[in-house]
Amino acid sequence: MATTKDMSEGQRAYEAKRAAKAGMSLDKWLTLKEREKQEEQKAREKAAEPPKPVKPPGFFARLLERAHKPLGS
Repeated sequence: MATTKDMSEGQRAYEAKRAAKAGMSLDKWLTLKEREKQEEQKAREKAAEPPKPVKPPGFFARLLERAHKPLGS
C-alpha cells in the first residue's frame, strides 16, 4: 500500500474518511490494509501451487486391499 507521502490529496482524504468510519487512525488503517493485501497474496500463491503427488499405497494398505477381494476370480 502506498504511504501517505505517495498518495494524492484525494486518495489521502478518501482513506482518512474510511479510517475514521472504522474508528482508526489513518496510519493504523493503512497498516491494516497492507497486512490484508499480503495475506490475500499468500492465499493466492498457495492456491496456485501444484498439489502434492499422491504416494502409492504402503505395504499394509496393499495387504488389506487384497484381503477384501474375493479369492476365486
